[in-house]
Amino acid sequence: MKKALCMVTAAALAAMSLVGCGSSGTSAPAETKAAETKADAGKTEAAPAASNGAANMVFSWWGNQVRNEVTQNAIELYQSQNPGVSIDGQFSEWADYWDKLATAAAGNSLPDIIQMDYKYLDQYVANGLLLDLTPYVKDGTLNLNDCDQNIVNAGKVGDGLYAICHGINSPALLYNKTITDEAGVTIKDNMTLDEFVAASKTIHEKTGYKTNMSYGVGENFVEYFERSNDAVMYTNGKLGGKEQDYVEYFKLYENGIKDGWHLDPSVFAERTIGSIEQDPMVYGSSPETMSWCSFAYTNQLVATRAAAPEGANIQMTTWPAKDPKKSDYMKPGQFLSVSATAKDPAAAVKFINWWTNDVECNTTLKAERGIPLSSKVAEAVAPKLDASTAEIASFLNNVVAPNSSQINPPSGNGTSEVNDLLDKLEEQVCYGQMTAEEAGKQLFEQGNKIMAEKAAAK
Repeated sequence: MKKALCMVTAAALAAMSLVGCGSSGTSAPAETKAAETKADAGKTEAAPAASNGAANMVFSWWGNQVRNEVTQNAIELYQSQNPGVSIDGQFSEWADYWDKLATAAAGNSLPDIIQMDYKYLDQYVANGLLLDLTPYVKDGTLNLNDCDQNIVNAGKVGDGLYAICHGINSPALLYNKTITDEAGVTIKDNMTLDEFVAASKTIHEKTGYKTNMSYGVGENFVEYFERSNDAVMYTNGKLGGKEQDYVEYFKLYENGIKDGWHLDPSVFAERTIGSIEQDPMVYGSSPETMSWCSFAYTNQLVATRAAAPEGANIQMTTWPAKDPKKSDYMKPGQFLSVSATAKDPAAAVKFINWWTNDVECNTTLKAERGIPLSSKVAEAVAPKLDASTAEIASFLNNVVAPNSSQINPPSGNGTSEVNDLLDKLEEQVCYGQMTAEEAGKQLFEQGNKIMAEKAAAK
């Protein structure tokens, strides 16, 4: 396991290093002009103020019940080791999380410590919402000596360091092997889309179980789809790829509904889309309302297995693609950032330093967010991790790393609006209110218009 952890780190370096150059500023999800007044708040190189040793902080993150539990345990551990420090942990599902952050930004009340995603890092920095951590690295408050610099660079925008990476993940198709075995279908790594559709049809025919292709959260799948076409979907000023590419994407849903192997959209009407506990692979009353698979990420394997019903054998493979090697990638996992308006920035940075370098903390966290950033911590924690986490490391090393390509740069300005449009069009296609041709044309034309307008307004 120690060897596996080290291999994961090495394999991800090429994918991570591109972020070190930074990229153009973009708008935060659910943008707020109020936040822009703080544009210079996190960009100072002045010596950081010292913490007074006692702090009341808010720490927010998205995730599932497994992550919520291990994070709360880590917070309690930190408080026990640092008398006088009080941390209010605030947990949300993915979709709600970003809405809450946007609202908090508008009211100048962002949490002190923010779990950040690679997709949105540039956008939050552009709006001046995050603190540059560089001075704290220079004065030793934040010790990154045992962290590979290329991975550290994943949290850089321009010359500033705004986020500390805390794990390496990749897209992972989680599937119920109990169902696929019943259907007599063998799921292999690096499936093509044609192979995936054929498997979905057979599984539905043999068992009644349907397929869920990231319904309602297709922003990552469509980008993955476009990578096979040598296109970066979200660029600064335009939507990558060709109109016909998006028509083909929507045809997957159109044909799936028409042929009966894709879940009906009504299944999602009263569910929190993106919630592991309510995912159709683990939640439902009959095969007609359930899926044999889930488009997820490697670090969601443990929580999905915990949520799965008794007798479900949850396994992991790669997302399907026209060209699996072009589409697949290693992804810097969640980051921790400090808001530009943090009440005690030094105390917040001290917490991130502990999170990065403390073995007991990372033992408590169980590598649920991914492999620890510090090589010394990763080596110390490795023997204490469970079988599922070891399985994830092996998958990253032996399946993804040899058959993947460099991750796309962070998304361009206007991404949030394009994603909203994508979800609406996907819904209309699945309800039969629009054809794939109409949806592809509308996404390409309106998406390009959105991206161009946002780039011009920057």
